[in-house]
Amino acid sequence: MMDETTFKRLIENKQRTPDPMRYKKEAVKFRRAGGSGLKLPELSLGLWHNFGSFDNFEVMRDMIFTAFDNGVTMFDIANNYGPRGGSAEENFGKILRESFAGYRDEMVITTKAGFPMWRGPYGTGGNRKYLTASLDASLKRLGVDYVDIFYHHRPDPETPIEETCYMLHQFVEQGKALYVGISNYNLEQTKAAVEAFRALKTPFILNQVCYNMLDRTIEENGLKAYAREAGIGLVIYSPLAQGLLTERYTRGIPEDSRMRKSFTLKEEKLTPALLDKLAALREIAQARGQTLPELALSWVLKDDDVTSVIIGASSSEQILENLKINTSFTATELKKIEAVCNG
Repeated sequence: MMDETTFKRLIENKQRTPDPMRYKKEAVKFRRAGGSGLKLPELSLGLWHNFGSFDNFEVMRDMIFTAFDNGVTMFDIANNYGPRGGSAEENFGKILRESFAGYRDEMVITTKAGFPMWRGPYGTGGNRKYLTASLDASLKRLGVDYVDIFYHHRPDPETPIEETCYMLHQFVEQGKALYVGISNYNLEQTKAAVEAFRALKTPFILNQVCYNMLDRTIEENGLKAYAREAGIGLVIYSPLAQGLLTERYTRGIPEDSRMRKSFTLKEEKLTPALLDKLAALREIAQARGQTLPELALSWVLKDDDVTSVIIGASSSEQILENLKINTSFTATELKKIEAVCNG
């Protein structure tokens, strides 16, 4: 049930303008994207969930205002975000037109293509035909002339990586994207992309990957170290392990949780061993004066290998909670976290 204060704020959003003091707050710091000159906020807002066809539009608008007013200037979208696929871009585009028409140049808008978007053999992958059609459609839904960053969303084993990279290079040449990136590429795939982009002299700056205290894949496979060596920024998704590193599952599985509603998080993951880990991490967080999600976000941002972390939210209140990060850790704290996570 929506409280009266929230309801009033949502109504007022139709006449609301961005906070003129937004750059004085310094709620979010900025980091350079790899070896480029582009600076990105430490926290970015992801539109994977809660910006689709069945979500409350005024709540969406409120979240964009809250993010932007607190220095969260990067908005992470993809062609298939919704549901319905494309609806997150449509909704963000409408908010941009209605409430942020004069602020486009203060935002970093990203989108992606790679997962299935429409039926038939040309609606997925990394080939030239799909990527071209997808980006053109994304620009129309967003109502912009270009995106700041365009990602290939996942590797396509059926398309030569040179074809994919050349098409992304063409988008920069055509002015449809300022920078390009990749997502979900492993170490060898990333190395191949770096080689192709360097030959093309393309402004390839980011790899978007999953990383959190419970999933250390990019550490284990060498991708994190290679990104630093190659001058590639890392944008992190799922820093809270799809909600496991929050307070959502301390007393069972809520009916409105992702574990109940989404196929991406299985109930069998919530084992007694994992619950013990979460309890131990919660104790470490409390000793630092943080909640578990605040600790998890701070930990991901503890070093400069990570450029930005994508947060998801269903309300402005959640966004404000996620701003409470402290990336300074003592050696003892890091040792305790490692002991818990590796135990």
